[in-house]
Amino acid sequence: MCALFARPQAATQEQSEGTPPGGPLQAALNAQLVRTLDRIASSLDGVAGYIVTDLTTRERVAARMEKDTFPTASAIKLSVLYELFKQVEAGTLQLDTPSPINKAQLVGGTGVVQHLTTASLSLRDHATLMIMVSARMAALGLGDIRLRRLMMDGAAVKRGDENVASPQSLAKIAELLWRGEGLKPDSRETAMKMLKLVSGSIRAAVPASVPVYTKTGGLDGVRTEAGVVDVAGRPFSIAVMTTYLKNDEEGGRAIQDLTAAAYSHFDRLAASTAYGRK
Repeated sequence: MCALFARPQAATQEQSEGTPPGGPLQAALNAQLVRTLDRIASSLDGVAGYIVTDLTTRERVAARMEKDTFPTASAIKLSVLYELFKQVEAGTLQLDTPSPINKAQLVGGTGVVQHLTTASLSLRDHATLMIMVSARMAALGLGDIRLRRLMMDGAAVKRGDENVASPQSLAKIAELLWRGEGLKPDSRETAMKMLKLVSGSIRAAVPASVPVYTKTGGLDGVRTEAGVVDVAGRPFSIAVMTTYLKNDEEGGRAIQDLTAAAYSHFDRLAASTAYGRK
């Protein structure tokens, strides 16, 4: 009889040392996700890099070319948004103080900004427009993201001055905003409201009831997106960057398919015990 009770005690000791019950089973499930994502990315007629991170454990679950730099298109504005709130909190900028628009900055693609009846917007308006309709404004970078030109600056593009970042760095900024790291609660809440309004491939990949905070980017031959999918009990971040696309729409579909696979994985983990029972 004593021998029968000895084994559970040993298992309990192992669990207290950080090995969760069912760990190898979850590792096998993770490996399945890695294979699925790699298959989706490999089938794209173009080049794709991505990173998926479990925000509960802070572990990287899957990645491909995650440290390589890709064109960001408008997704680089995640760093602009973070920098904006850092400067507001430092007192350098006032979020609701109107700031005149510099007409020299209204380069191609600025969209609705060119049609506004007023020549002055609050910084809050600038930030919202930047996230929602790609207002083409210069801004500061963050980390290894490199801002080299104004958005849609044709002359700069011809010079090769492309805005670039890695999937890893875009995902990190999305995580910083979502966690509010380095930001006050009000700043974090405002940023989340802006990013939640964005419609893109990540948003399309998950049920409408699941909060998504993301930023899209698109150029000829390029589709990018990064953000956080706030699955209840198992949120995750994802950044996907594609380039050399033969068909731009296929880039968007790849982002959606990659996100859908990741969502299925984390939704299953959230609804299951460590041994997979729901």
